[in-house]
Amino acid sequence: MTETKKANRKNRVWIIILAVIVVLCVLSPLFTSYSPTDVDLHSVLQKPGGEHILGTDSIGRDILSRTLYGGMVSLGVAAASTICGLAIGLLYGGVSGYVGGRTDNVMMRFVDVVYSIPSTIIVLAFQMVFPNKVLGLVIIMSLTSWMTMARVIRANFMELKKTNFIMLAHGFNVPRRVIIFKHMTRNSLSDIIIIATFTFASAIVTETALSYLGVGIPIGTPSWGNMISNAQNYILTGKWWVALFPGVMIILSSLCVNFTGEYLKNKYVA
Repeated sequence: MTETKKANRKNRVWIIILAVIVVLCVLSPLFTSYSPTDVDLHSVLQKPGGEHILGTDSIGRDILSRTLYGGMVSLGVAAASTICGLAIGLLYGGVSGYVGGRTDNVMMRFVDVVYSIPSTIIVLAFQMVFPNKVLGLVIIMSLTSWMTMARVIRANFMELKKTNFIMLAHGFNVPRRVIIFKHMTRNSLSDIIIIATFTFASAIVTETALSYLGVGIPIGTPSWGNMISNAQNYILTGKWWVALFPGVMIILSSLCVNFTGEYLKNKYVA
């Protein structure tokens, strides 16, 4: 058995774990008996066990239901922002690399300018004026995550347009949209998968960090970041379960996404 096949077998385990996490989060009403927003002041900071399998938080909300519902929000925001960001980067970088010349120089200088602006400042400014905080977070995360994809696709397209099969396609008057989206994009699939998985995992952590700082998901909406933020005052007092379970889900889902990307790259590209 080759090393690649061994790695793929191991990575399948991570894919299964990711699938389980997604199913549990999406179908969370079927696996929980409590609402993630129900407050029970008689069950404040209960340890895991009994009626509350994973315990309760500082105002008696069930940790299990909040972890699953929060995962649906966190993973949804990460997935939406990743798809939008990669689509922008693919289109922008593809045009820049395919056209080249002065257009490429102008477009890449704009990318350099956007890169030079700290993303935290952009997020803070945008979230203050956007009424829907969840949608605003998706939009601003998309607008601050496309530059890496644009640069990589631009470099790939500049190399690919010099290859014989692309020059031959031009000679046969193949439409440009077919050349760009079918031939050149397909031959960049390996890099797209790598960047997509990295961006998705990074988006999970970014949502967590922004929610922890209070500029991400609104406090009334459960998310892994909000749960970590609410638990910070209780970790040092021995209430470990309040932060442990959302923290484990953040780390585990990020690992699963990265290994899933590695599997897809080896399986369908390599």
